[in-house]
Amino acid sequence: MRRYIRALMLCTVFAVFSGVYVYSKLFYSDLSLGGNGPRGFIPPRVPGIRRGAVDKTGPQSPHWYNRYIMRQRGQVEAGGGSVQSEAPMHLAVVACGERLEETLTMIKSAVLFSIKHLQLHIFAEDQLHTSFMEALQSWPGFIRSRFNYTVYSISFPSENAAEWKKLFKPCASQRLFLPLILKDIDSVVYVDSDILFLQPVDRLWAFLTRFNSSQLAAMAPEHEEPRIAWYNRFARHPYYGKTGINSGVMLMNMTRMRSMFFKNDMTSVGLRWEELLMPLLQKYKLNITWGDQDLLNIIFHHNPECLLEFPCMWNYRPDHCIYGSNCASAEEDGINILHGNRGVYHDHKQPAFRAVYEAIRKYPFGADPVTSLLDPLEEQLLTTTHTYCGKSHPLLTKRLAHSLANINRKSSAGR
Repeated sequence: MRRYIRALMLCTVFAVFSGVYVYSKLFYSDLSLGGNGPRGFIPPRVPGIRRGAVDKTGPQSPHWYNRYIMRQRGQVEAGGGSVQSEAPMHLAVVACGERLEETLTMIKSAVLFSIKHLQLHIFAEDQLHTSFMEALQSWPGFIRSRFNYTVYSISFPSENAAEWKKLFKPCASQRLFLPLILKDIDSVVYVDSDILFLQPVDRLWAFLTRFNSSQLAAMAPEHEEPRIAWYNRFARHPYYGKTGINSGVMLMNMTRMRSMFFKNDMTSVGLRWEELLMPLLQKYKLNITWGDQDLLNIIFHHNPECLLEFPCMWNYRPDHCIYGSNCASAEEDGINILHGNRGVYHDHKQPAFRAVYEAIRKYPFGADPVTSLLDPLEEQLLTTTHTYCGKSHPLLTKRLAHSLANINRKSSAGR
């Protein structure tokens, strides 16, 4: 009988301790989830990243291109918690001096019309960082959900920083170093701050699929008409093709750029991108007029198999209409990207270009795109027909009208 009593007591003690153990596990599990029962997986917080923070935890490599300040906002913050599963398109721009508003207008055009998610890489002088962040964060949530952004400080090799910065327009040569700074990114669209997208960035991004095995960049020719072209008449250095290339819109496969050994006229062996830039500047700096664009022309003169040309409708400048229309692809299908170089968005020399810029700049997010943008623009363009570019005004709105037709649908779906 005593054996049965002992066995019963042992079983009772075992059951009590088992119950205490199970209760403690359930209690602490519930406590870790906030005390209100299971809520699903809670991801760990990534240290060092928060809205508007200065990220000082970057790579510790001594190389100059790892020493930059970076400010960023994630998609969860910008879009109210949505997660982007599809790889984004990467768009880079450089802004120095009085380029804040112009750059924001470029970004506005890109975000308005794009279909896939955008990752923006904004290289700007430090005093502009706060202004960029405040402006972008003030945009409506349904717009902010379409993009992420990172703001970087301007960064050049320390031993030649001043020379690179003043090479052409302030900081413009920063684009040459994108493959070395954005070293974890495969491809990027670089644009000047005076670019306006009249078609989705997606259409330009799609040129990456057209690259053959040797091509690693895409740009448009500097001119279509050799008789009025600059490079073949005035250049004192090698240049690409018959009329050179314009670097205001540049699509780059940076993975290939980082691994390529480029032919050159300084040594019989190929040089990597980071080995090539400074020697080229030292050799040609007394002969180049357009700064980093001239260096790109020299590089692709010696490596033409590495470049894909896209039509001038993807980089339409005043040069294409100032002496009469001379961009065949735009005459056929309209303009996809407007490039307001020579400051034409801000003076009265080319009022047709300025009209497009002002229409996009002033367009209020969420407003009807036809009555608030397209109709006023077409009316304003009719006052510019005393100029050659104004006479070509149907080219300026042909593709834009198609893009605007999708804005209301996207806005409604994203609210």
